[in-house]
Parts: sequence; structure tokens; C-alpha cells
Amino acid sequence: MEQAAMLPPNLVPDEANPEWLNKGDNAWQLSAAAFVGLQTIPGLVILYGSLVKKKWAVNSAFMALYAFAAVMVCWVGWGYRMSFGDKMLPFWGRPGTSLDEDFLLRKAFLGNFPNATMVFFQGVFACITLVLVAGSLLGRMNFLAWAMFVPLWLTFSYTVGAFSVWCPDGWLAKLGIIDFSGGYVIHVSAGFAGITASFWVGPRLDKDREKFPPNNIILTLAGAGLLWMGWSGFNGGGPFAASIDASLAVLNTHVCTSVSLLMWLLLDCIFFGKPSVIGAVQGMITGLVCITPAAGVVQGWAAVIMGVVSGSIPWYTMMVLHKRLAFLTHVDDPMAIFHTHAVAGSLGGILTGILAVPKLCRLFFMVPDWERYTGLAYALQNNHASAGFRQLGVQAAGLLFIAALNVVVTSAICWLVGLVVPLRMSEDKLYVGDYAAHGEEGFALLGEGEAAAAGAVARSGSSVGLGSTYSKPGSPYENYASRSFENSKDNQEDQSYVYSFNPKSGLPVEFVPGYGGGRRYENSMATVSEEQSPYDDGQGRRYTNSLYDADVTRSVQMV
Repeated sequence: MEQAAMLPPNLVPDEANPEWLNKGDNAWQLSAAAFVGLQTIPGLVILYGSLVKKKWAVNSAFMALYAFAAVMVCWVGWGYRMSFGDKMLPFWGRPGTSLDEDFLLRKAFLGNFPNATMVFFQGVFACITLVLVAGSLLGRMNFLAWAMFVPLWLTFSYTVGAFSVWCPDGWLAKLGIIDFSGGYVIHVSAGFAGITASFWVGPRLDKDREKFPPNNIILTLAGAGLLWMGWSGFNGGGPFAASIDASLAVLNTHVCTSVSLLMWLLLDCIFFGKPSVIGAVQGMITGLVCITPAAGVVQGWAAVIMGVVSGSIPWYTMMVLHKRLAFLTHVDDPMAIFHTHAVAGSLGGILTGILAVPKLCRLFFMVPDWERYTGLAYALQNNHASAGFRQLGVQAAGLLFIAALNVVVTSAICWLVGLVVPLRMSEDKLYVGDYAAHGEEGFALLGEGEAAAAGAVARSGSSVGLGSTYSKPGSPYENYASRSFENSKDNQEDQSYVYSFNPKSGLPVEFVPGYGGGRRYENSMATVSEEQSPYDDGQGRRYTNSLYDADVTRSVQMV
């Protein structure tokens, strides 16, 4: 009582502020969780929605939004306890809900804050993992199949990896694996699950693979900025305390990311003669991913080394190796999730086993055992080579386990979902995009929108029915990929669609692919020529089936 009387009123324990609660740690952990949430919504929602072709903007952003909501519900329903609860198996926790106040207001298994804070913090990590998987499936996956895939993958893949690596009872955690904030649990998982699911779902249309231009690079930078700055919470929340280790983790995150971005730009300039904005975003992402398993357990100079590695090796795998391996060329990964997350995350995990500082590991894990968490470089320096090689072996074992887990489980889930609904949209829907999938367009304000235009045609008294060609007004310079401009100044034979209209609503109810061909602006005010990018592989594909597919420089010349 005397000690409580000496404390400031705001620090005196009471029913709402138990003695074990550290208000500073709790405030930081909630803030860090909010940062990670903002990385996803709106961060990745904006990034995905702006990096894809215009006709897929809504679908791509919506897949991310849906995944966040679905994962959060599953997380409190059973996911959190399976990831961090009582052990059922050496790699899996016992299912249980995280909704009762008796559980949520108790002290978390780590940190000086309640379970409610931990459930939310770990929940946003689970959410962003599924959204990263979505990056490999944009532009063709059936939304109903995605809706089924998300809870199944969370339950049978993510929870196994999280329990094994992060839960104190997990088998890899007991071996002493170092994964500071999700290099394995999140990024390696998402990378291998994404490319596996992409194999089962199948590719986008050939036309979309060959030409998939970002619809708004400025918004791409906005989404990338939210992702980058949000990583302060992603890695800064790893120690579960507002500690000196959290400060080091945040600084190392930004140092590694900056070096990686600059390294990527340097390679672009050396080999292709000019820097790429989208390349800079890729270099940023690989740096963020690579430092994640090591953020608070390596020195600043080590973060620089990791930045050089993450800005060069994933660049090589994406720009060179991807074209030489038949499997990678065949599998369609629009956002290059395999290179930016599986490759970069694997590099980060292995480099952690080499560069981890024993003292910093002690600060993070809060254990007196210095040799158990010892990077190989420091083990050799201190004549404890066996400890260093052991740590490197544990890191390699964790990598192989997470990769195999996600290949096997993701394949099983895709097979199961495919028995119920098609994994891939129909060809007709793939030709149209957002409007066929959702009845909405991301850029309706630039014109009238498909529904509005169709309704206007119906209200005008024009004869519409099966076999009617839908024409949409627009700029004479706009290359509408799914619209016909017959009988206008812009006679474009790029791709037209024949619509069947409902006579009552005036809305199109059936889409039938029309004729195709090259871009032609006959009898118009402009001619369009295309200059192939130095990244072109000779078949119209830039960066071979990655988000770099479609950097085509267009020039408009007045005639």
C-alpha cells in the first residue's frame, strides 16, 4: 500500500490496470498491430489494385479486403489457440475460441499486456500472410474458390507454421530457431503457398500475361509507402515490449530496405539502361522481407549486407533465372511473390543463422543461454564453431519444413476446393474482368461504367439484344481493352465484346468474346506505336510472367 501511494495516480494498479500490465508496452504493441493492419488495408489493397491491369483493379483489391476480414473472424474463432495455445501435437495447438473476457483480459503468454492485445497483434500477421498469397493468384482466380481457400489455408497451414516456430511448445522453437518477426512463418510460407496455388489455379489469359500494365503507378507508390512505413510495427513489435531491441529492429529494417532498393535500381541501370519505379518497389519489398527474421538480432552493418544480398539475388532469380527454368516460366505469379517473399525470406533466414549476435539474441529471447542462439560468424570468432553450425542447421531445417508444409497442404486444399467450385474463372469472365466478376468497375468515373452505359443504351430506345455490340464513349487516345469503338473516330480492333442485354434492366447478362487483333486507330486523330522494354523476353513479356510483364512504352504522335 505504501509503495502504491508513492506512485503517480495513473500508475496505481486497479481492476482495469493490474500489476503485471505495462502501459507503455501495451500502447506500443497495439500501435504496432495497427501499423501492420494498415500495411494490408489500405496498403496492399492499394498496391494490388494499382499494379494490375485496369480491368482487374476491383477484383484484386477485393481479394485482399476479403482475406483480412475472413482471417480475423477465423483467428478469434479457432486460429489463435491453434497457433499459440495448448499443445495438441508438436507442431499444432488445440483449437479454441479467443472471445471470452476471462481469457482475453489475462496476461499473455509473452509480454506485459493482456491476451486481447496479443490476439490482435498476431491476428494482423495472419491476415497479411493470406493477402500475400493472393498476390500470386490475381487476374484469374474464382472469387468463390478464394473465399473457401482462405479459412482452409489459415487452419491447416498457417497455424502449423506459427505454432512450430513461434509458440514456446513448438518443435522448431524448442530447437532454438531464430525468426524475429515472420521471415519463415509469413514470407516463406506465402511465397511457397502462392506459387503452389498458382500452379493449381492456372495462368491468366495469354493476352493478360503478355500485356499487364499497372493502371496507376502513383497509387502503387502510395501503397508501397504504407507497406514500408508499416513495417516499423511489423518488426518493431517483435520483442513484445517498447525496448531497446525494438528500436534496433526498426532502424535495421529501414537501413536494409533502403540498401536493397538502391541495389535493385543499380542493377536495373547497369543491365537495362534506366531505373524502374516498379523495380524500386520490388527492391523495397525484398529488403523488408529479408531483414524480418533478423531485425533485432543483427548489427547495423549486417543489415547493410543483408540489403545488398536482398537487392541482388532476388533480382537475379526474377530477371534471369526465371526465364531459364521451365517451371517458373509456366507458373503465373503476377506480383512475383515467389521471388520477393520465398527467395528473400529464405535468404533472410539463412543469413540470420550466420549474422545473429549472441548478446542481441539474449535481449530478444530473454534467456541466459548465449550459445543456443549464436550466428555462425560469432561462433567462429569465439571458437564455438559447433554452436554456429548447429544454429545454421536449425535455420535450414525450419526453411525446409515451412516450404514442404506449404507445398503439400496448399496442393491438398486446392484439390479439395476444386472439387466444389472451379478454381479459375471462365474464359468469358477472364476476357471482361471486374464487371463480369463483381458487376463493378474500378474506373467508372473515367467513363460511364459498364452498367451505366448499358442502361443508357436501353433508355435511349436502341434495339439491343443477343448479338448487339456495346460501344462506350471515351477518349480517342484511350486503349480500352474490352470495348469496341465501331462507327466512331476510334476504330479499335483490340478486343470487342458481344453483349446480351436484359430487356428490363438494360444490363448485360452474357459476355461472348468478340474479335481480337492488334491496336489499330484507323481514321483517328492519333496513331499508337509501341516500343519494347529492355526487359522484354522477345515474346512481349517483361520480367517473364511477373508484375514486370507489361512495361510497354507507348508514344502518341499527332498525324
